[in-house]
Amino acid sequence: MLTSSTITIIQSTVPVLAEHGQTITRVFYQRLFENHPEMKQIFNQSNQKNDRQSQALATAVYAAAAHIDRLDELKPVLLPVLHKHRSLQIKPFMYDIVGAELIGAIQDVLGDAATPDIIEAWTIGYGEIANLFISLEAELYARDEQAIAFEGYQPFVLETVTIESSDIKSFMLRPADGRTLPPYRAGQYVTLRLQAPDGLWQNRQYSLTKRADGKSYAIAVKQDGSVSKQLHELSVGDRVLLSAPAGSFTLPDDTTPFVGLAGGIGVTPLLAMAEAALATGRQTTLYVAVQDDRDRPFAERLARLEKQGATIVRYAEHNTLPGTRTGRLTRDDLTAIDHTAETFVCGPQAMIQFVRQHFSGHPDNLHFEVFGPSLALKAPTVVS
Repeated sequence: MLTSSTITIIQSTVPVLAEHGQTITRVFYQRLFENHPEMKQIFNQSNQKNDRQSQALATAVYAAAAHIDRLDELKPVLLPVLHKHRSLQIKPFMYDIVGAELIGAIQDVLGDAATPDIIEAWTIGYGEIANLFISLEAELYARDEQAIAFEGYQPFVLETVTIESSDIKSFMLRPADGRTLPPYRAGQYVTLRLQAPDGLWQNRQYSLTKRADGKSYAIAVKQDGSVSKQLHELSVGDRVLLSAPAGSFTLPDDTTPFVGLAGGIGVTPLLAMAEAALATGRQTTLYVAVQDDRDRPFAERLARLEKQGATIVRYAEHNTLPGTRTGRLTRDDLTAIDHTAETFVCGPQAMIQFVRQHFSGHPDNLHFEVFGPSLALKAPTVVS
């Protein structure tokens, strides 16, 4: 149980975490995978190599320490993390494993500075944080229609493969047992599980690119790593494992205009949102930026959305075709967005940062999603 003295000790370590947090989390992952190699099948190993996972965890640990006396304030920003944990089938016992290795990493990095009082305080504090996650995730498992519909990873059959661009393919997947799929919210993702050549199971999240129809899921994959390379080599009839749709980056059920701002492959969840918005008669606008207009993914899909009534504003850095604007989204574009619109942005961090900085509508109407671990975007309340 947290006491005032425990809280004081944890908060006193905030400056230390700011200085050494990323080193601590790197050591944590080393310890975790050495002592519990089975955990490699949960964590994205590509993000381990490029250090994004340790950056994200360091941000989370720092935020938790700073808010240890008011953890409830973190609940609103924890929702994306809770959904991801649910999609990865995180179970309560895993928090004990993580806690032991995190405390061990603090001791390894801080050495004698990690006094018995500090270690005891952090052990208690981590327990409170873990219990918060466990209780919130239990609520999510209990009330989430998709999670209730099927547990764990279920087999899906690859029905069609569509080449969208030089490095992006779309995959249509149907449940192997022919079950009717529960509805999901436009903007959600599925977690796909694939066994690598070395035998290690790898999990990746991919946005669902069409609105729910109860029959199939559609995802799009950009080839930029070992897992995506495997997926690009699959053929019709092959099987993969999926967990139920998850995610809180979703289109709300109302009649307000919908605006999507996409960079590259970030358009994928916005395609489903645009389709769902148009189906209910909502005003729909997509701003879609790519590097090369001659290699634009989903060109036919965007044209169909236009025919259905959407406004599509295209940008490209190179080989601009008629009807496409050269360059990138501008401040004037953001200023022109309807202030009543629910505005969603998905793409590179620099793009999200630019939109957040210059968005002139109400902050509550702006929603964003970052690929990979949710890193802090110059906002102290964002955690992963």
